[in-house]
Amino acid sequence: MVGLKLLEGHETTNLFEEDEERESEIEPIDFHLKELKEISGIIISGTDWTTETILHQIIGKNIELNPRFQRRDAWSKIRKSRFIESIILGFPIPQIVLASNKERGKYIVLDGKQRLLTILQFYGQSETKNNNFALTGLEFRPDLNGRTYESIKNNIELSSVLDELNNQTIRTIVIRNWHSEGLLHKIFLRLNLENTPLSAQELRQALHPGKFINFLDDRSVESPVLKKIFKSKNGDFRMRDVELLLRYVAFHYFLPQYRGNIKKFLNMTCEILNKEWDEKEDDIKDVVNQFENAVEATISIFGDKNFARVWVNENGAYRSQFNRATLDVMVFYFSDEIIREAAIKNKDKVEAAFKKLCSEPSNGFMESVRGTTDVRGTYIRISLWGKSLSDVLDLKFKVPELVEDWIRFDGLR
Repeated sequence: MVGLKLLEGHETTNLFEEDEERESEIEPIDFHLKELKEISGIIISGTDWTTETILHQIIGKNIELNPRFQRRDAWSKIRKSRFIESIILGFPIPQIVLASNKERGKYIVLDGKQRLLTILQFYGQSETKNNNFALTGLEFRPDLNGRTYESIKNNIELSSVLDELNNQTIRTIVIRNWHSEGLLHKIFLRLNLENTPLSAQELRQALHPGKFINFLDDRSVESPVLKKIFKSKNGDFRMRDVELLLRYVAFHYFLPQYRGNIKKFLNMTCEILNKEWDEKEDDIKDVVNQFENAVEATISIFGDKNFARVWVNENGAYRSQFNRATLDVMVFYFSDEIIREAAIKNKDKVEAAFKKLCSEPSNGFMESVRGTTDVRGTYIRISLWGKSLSDVLDLKFKVPELVEDWIRFDGLR
């Protein structure tokens, strides 16, 4: 196996770039009519909570900002400092958007997590490396550079600064009376404030909490291969690392149940494995261990720069974009020890087989990895790569079969 090392410094590139994958499901008209009816029943209310009130809401766990999110810290100290400076000066601040959590009677954060985390850290109430940070890079109040919350609080000459900070109002929007996760998900994706886009995985973890998804969260932060892909020592701040690992687990356990809607498929996986965690814990952990081995094998065969990318025959080169669908098919088979070891021993043949698969437009492989997430495309890419591997490695193992509009698969062996 190739050893993995997290590269340091400015020369490191984030190997993960957005690929072209897109949702493929065509929703019927009556579905949209149901959505419109639900939208008409949603209650949206606004409130002007003070900074201090928001802080107490977070500390009291009324606003869900758990430690798992806190370690995925996206803002620099200068950005955090200037946000606090804006509050002190009374500058307009983007609103916080919450959704009522029906099960717990509390709030899920749809937009504003980094702002809320910054408040929590500045007041010294977070268990993170940036807790109790000192202000830096301020533009309008440079006299406060180097000051922490405690140093401001303990300086009588800065009492007015503390009052301005504590009592400044921050507009907060609360969405109530929502009924479907699908609609809440669409609202969530519409929110993209302050150039810090949030991910579907954050919402998924808020709506489907449990031991399984907590395990994936912890494991993704520790994973050497995911650190390499996302260039992050503390986990990807958009939680794309968790989602990548979740995709692998979902296809491993539930491929025959996939119907082309990746969001519903991943949500279903969370629901089932959260419930079955106690009885399946050891097996799930072993499956995730094989993910690490599978990615390492893929890197060993294709190299640091080319793994999980498609080959473009016209250019005679791999595309620069990381392709999730390509990684899906690689780890699907390389998670099997026998296939993995044979592939590493015959890496040149395996790479040549992949290039050949990408170079034949009539087989539909390239279209399937660069296109949608529908059932047929998913089947094509997994099946074709499996058959190519079986031929080049001279190994007998099962590959998925397409039966009408669903995939039949009962294991590689």
